[in-house]
Amino acid sequence: MILGCVLAGGQSTRFGSDKALAPMGESTLLAGAVAQLAVWCETVVVAGRATAPTLTLPDWPRAGMGPLGGIAAALRHAEARGFAAVLTIGVDSLDLPEDLPALLSPAPAFLKEQPVIGLWTHPRLGAGGAARMVEAILEGTGRHSMRAFAETLGARAVQLDTGPANINTPADLARWSKRHPEG
Repeated sequence: MILGCVLAGGQSTRFGSDKALAPMGESTLLAGAVAQLAVWCETVVVAGRATAPTLTLPDWPRAGMGPLGGIAAALRHAEARGFAAVLTIGVDSLDLPEDLPALLSPAPAFLKEQPVIGLWTHPRLGAGGAARMVEAILEGTGRHSMRAFAETLGARAVQLDTGPANINTPADLARWSKRHPEG
């Protein structure tokens, strides 16, 4: 089983307001991301927020750790509940391929264009092994980056012909919405 996790703990500084609650059609970016993962995952959580349309997890070990804090929380949750891996996307990841889990299999793997979009597990040690690795990165003095985590796991980068949308500003969302009026 794969746990889906929306990484939603960012500060939205470039967006200027809470990006997760930005309207997208008749929904919000956050609700859209949860719905997107629900297509592939039986269980979906949101990391880094107190409220969401599904179960929320606080970033581990604390807020402000970037995407790795959300991934650490999700991997710990996955290990405790018997999930084999975690599929992560950002709250602002749009236009994901319909076959995303297949593209990222076997895990660990991530999208080269947006490394927060990934399927995370340790090839021999499962979600728990991956959790220990991200915890060591977050507790250490080295680079606290998605790329450092991917390298530590031996994850492969998957290159797409057309990368997913990444919404950083209200103008980005407006351009995306204009191309996708159905939301």
